[in-house]
Amino acid sequence: VINAEKSEFNEDQAACCQISVRRREPGLEEDEEWLILCSTQFLTGHYWALFDGHGGPDAAIIASNYLHYCIKQKLEEVVGGITEAQPPMHLSGHCVCDSDPQFVEEKHIHAADLVVGALENAFQECDEVIGQEMEATNQKGGCTALAALYFQGKLYVANAGDSRAILVLKDNIVPMSSEFTPESERQRIQHLAFLFPKLLDGEFTRFEFPRRLKGDDVGQKVLYRDYFMEGWGYKTVEKADLKYPLVHGHGKQARLLGTLAVSRGLGDHQLKVIDTNIEVKPFLSCIPKVNVFDFALHDIQEDDVLIMATDGLWDVLCNDEVAHVVRSFLAENRTDPQRFSELAKCLVCRARGKKRGHQWMLDDSHEASYDDISVFVIPLHNREED
Repeated sequence: VINAEKSEFNEDQAACCQISVRRREPGLEEDEEWLILCSTQFLTGHYWALFDGHGGPDAAIIASNYLHYCIKQKLEEVVGGITEAQPPMHLSGHCVCDSDPQFVEEKHIHAADLVVGALENAFQECDEVIGQEMEATNQKGGCTALAALYFQGKLYVANAGDSRAILVLKDNIVPMSSEFTPESERQRIQHLAFLFPKLLDGEFTRFEFPRRLKGDDVGQKVLYRDYFMEGWGYKTVEKADLKYPLVHGHGKQARLLGTLAVSRGLGDHQLKVIDTNIEVKPFLSCIPKVNVFDFALHDIQEDDVLIMATDGLWDVLCNDEVAHVVRSFLAENRTDPQRFSELAKCLVCRARGKKRGHQWMLDDSHEASYDDISVFVIPLHNREED
């Protein structure tokens, strides 16, 4: 992982480790020394994560120290189901209804679904811990979270924020996450405001308009969208519509309640809209979207890699440009044992607009990134077989 800092104390944080998930019966405490010696009592996974802090580094630091522990804990809670060909209705093995196995099959519930659920629960628990710790120490701030878990032959990528992960394969690019911004989650955010209008405290309107309305728009029929709309309609403007929009701006300038540029993340429990008592957190979800890549269904090649990076990289480079850099660099440096870490440096240099050989310079169509940039380059071919 390469981290290009812009400040004395970088708001980007990274973590990676091995996660050992203990196999044991619920409530049964085994001898710790015996469990260490008997490695068959563990399922092993590998974990990488990036955290992009805002409002300070504190939330990102807590998340980098704690999220992997939450994931391990949540996986151990469901490990009895993960190790079965088909997850049982009851972990105890007791069958209350003879049709339970049939219901599980009809719902298409597999072991991978339990891992996805464990990751979702782990993010939620980590968010709660961050809230408690930040309140106890009178700290503020939050962070985005992007985590990858290689477990039981599958790669799980969980994202809450605007960092991104892609698989660069020999002949393909596989997006493993999507950014969560006020624009991309407009309907979820508007729907929450529709269900609980008091959250807006009379200061904001939930409707989306192409631009901020003015007094002269009152009485006019203008384009708008509500939470249930993918398309657009026309609405007769009322004075209440002149309030500041719940989601305002376009692209990187879009803001949630005029405050945050992301709509999912950890922390920010104490964050309020400036000069109001309106809390941002109800609209800021900590639950990640999890995508799964099954290695058994693909022929992984030597130079296939997972690229994980904070938004500083993706602000100036698209997936195709990153893939081009990856393939070109690895093809030209096959004998370099440090080529994956050097590749990460080249990606950062390209985003920074610095020269690292003529092929890594930004062209005139790009602007250099001045955000914090953290990049993981993870080779896929040398993973341990389960």
